[in-house]
Amino acid sequence: MIVVTGAAGFIGSCLIAKLNSLGYKEIVAVDDFSKEEKKENLNNKSIIEKVERTNFYRWLIKNSDEVGFIFHIGARTDTTEFNVDVFNELNLQYSKNLFTLCTQLNIPIVYASSAATYGMGEMGYKDDHGIVESLKPLNPYGESKNDFDKWVLQQFETPPFWAGMKFFNVYGPNEYHKGRMASVIFHAHRQIIETGKVKLFKSHKPEFKDGEQLRDFVYVKDVVDVLYYMMKKKPSSGLYNLGTGKARSFKDLALATFKALNIDPVIEFIDTPEDIREKYQYFTEANMHKLVTTGYSNEFATLEAGVADYVSNFLSQKAYL
Repeated sequence: MIVVTGAAGFIGSCLIAKLNSLGYKEIVAVDDFSKEEKKENLNNKSIIEKVERTNFYRWLIKNSDEVGFIFHIGARTDTTEFNVDVFNELNLQYSKNLFTLCTQLNIPIVYASSAATYGMGEMGYKDDHGIVESLKPLNPYGESKNDFDKWVLQQFETPPFWAGMKFFNVYGPNEYHKGRMASVIFHAHRQIIETGKVKLFKSHKPEFKDGEQLRDFVYVKDVVDVLYYMMKKKPSSGLYNLGTGKARSFKDLALATFKALNIDPVIEFIDTPEDIREKYQYFTEANMHKLVTTGYSNEFATLEAGVADYVSNFLSQKAYL
């Protein structure tokens, strides 16, 4: 059996679709299944059991002999949430308990870290264990992810294989439920359909033109390809970046969305809200050298190709992966 936590969420449900497509049908889905808005993400998926996240530890102890691998994707991911207790409980302590169990039960685990751990990028964007203690995330979400990374690196006893994947700006199908935390592509598509234009933040730094703030946007189909590779290959345990390695601008993203819809581009620039202006990232780009040196050779989708697939085959049809 393969366990996926956060199974009803964005990346978790896409991962299950990937595993199913490769013939893996014995999937155990772990999540908070009380949330109606996420239920469609699991439609037509092959799952042998659903386990509430609050019951998962007890379930795992009882069924550990049958579990071959765990993908721990579940987390509270709201970067605008500032209740530290929420992150300490759901992101930090829950993950510590699970990692400890995997160590005791000898089960390999891949877990979701985040590029939010890099903060403003003062230390660069290299997945080097030596900089983890010095990173300065910009919000409690990023801090909770970095605190767990730090804790993992301090452990003398670990699972037989573990990897913490630092997701950059992931976009793609099955994020309908995410509201304001959905990708910029999701919101750009909605704005274009409703108003015929896209609103982007102005630049408040002279070295960047309006709309030319840069992010590493990575398509979720590529993300789950890498996650599957980590399960099959099991390279050296450690932290790994998961982006494309190529930063692109929000203007590029907007233009790609207009093109996918075959609509002439109209972009309006608005002030970045003052409450986030000082912590707004103008550049992120994953250094992907570590993953490539393990033998991973798949090409990542360009922003244009990823947006075209997402818009045409999913958003415009309100379809799921």
